[in-house]
Amino acid sequence: MKPLAPLAALLAVALSVPAIAQDRFGPLIGPAELQAALDGPDAPLVLDIRTGEVDGTIPGAVAAPYGRFRGPSENPGQLLTPAALTDVLQSLGVTADRPTVVAHQGANETDFGAAARVYWTLKSSGVSELAILNGGVGGWQAAGLPMAEAPATPEPSDITVTAYDPRWLATQDDVLAVVEGEAEATLIDARIPEQYEGAAAHGAAAKPGTIPGARNLVHSTWFTESTTEIDAEAAPDIAAAAGLTPDAHPVSFCNTGHWAATNWFAMSELAGIEDTRLYPESMVGWSQAGLPMENTPGLLENLMNQIKN
Repeated sequence: MKPLAPLAALLAVALSVPAIAQDRFGPLIGPAELQAALDGPDAPLVLDIRTGEVDGTIPGAVAAPYGRFRGPSENPGQLLTPAALTDVLQSLGVTADRPTVVAHQGANETDFGAAARVYWTLKSSGVSELAILNGGVGGWQAAGLPMAEAPATPEPSDITVTAYDPRWLATQDDVLAVVEGEAEATLIDARIPEQYEGAAAHGAAAKPGTIPGARNLVHSTWFTESTTEIDAEAAPDIAAAAGLTPDAHPVSFCNTGHWAATNWFAMSELAGIEDTRLYPESMVGWSQAGLPMENTPGLLENLMNQIKN
């Protein structure tokens, strides 16, 4: 693993990272704060992105299963077309200017990635006020707040998505330009070390390994006090310890743009690093395209790794 810069050497950088503005909605919201907002005159739209059978939901929340925002099983990180995403958002009642809260289960750090990916999708589609419920529905329940038996029926909206905002999107061509030295960016691999080092791979990836020149910053790094709540106050220091200066231009990736969305959220929305982008298809799309790879084991080593795993 490529070493991360020591925190002490980068305190000045941490101090220079913009703090989260206190007078704007999001990017995180706690259960009590959300309850107060729901009781107010301009209640936010709550998207419950949990999948499968669930026992109740946050009052007024709309059922918006995570899979509706994802690509096909052979390439889950693939973006929906703007037309397809328009249909999804309209059916959920999403508008560009109504505050929207993304509520996940809140089971662990991996679960947070689903909320971060939906948040990124909404922001990239032009939704201006967004927040993730820190701790998820589990945190809401743990706080003893009321639950509704069934989700609300959304009123369809007329939102239209024409394109994903390029400020937060890194395409395959963008990443390839970085690898070939034609563009500058810091490639950040959010996966566990075993996958970064090529000892394991996602089932849909063509082969193990990582993108050449990438650093490993595991998505769970941002959860310092709890496995269910991301630590907003620690984010600038964590980014600094990872050598992510304000001019780093990070590009976050993982297997399918899920764990990578957590890194994107933490770097962009919490640590305030501008020009942070997400490569949605990540290693599954990259490896399937036959593009350059690093840390790729030989045939025998790969076979032994598969047997061990």
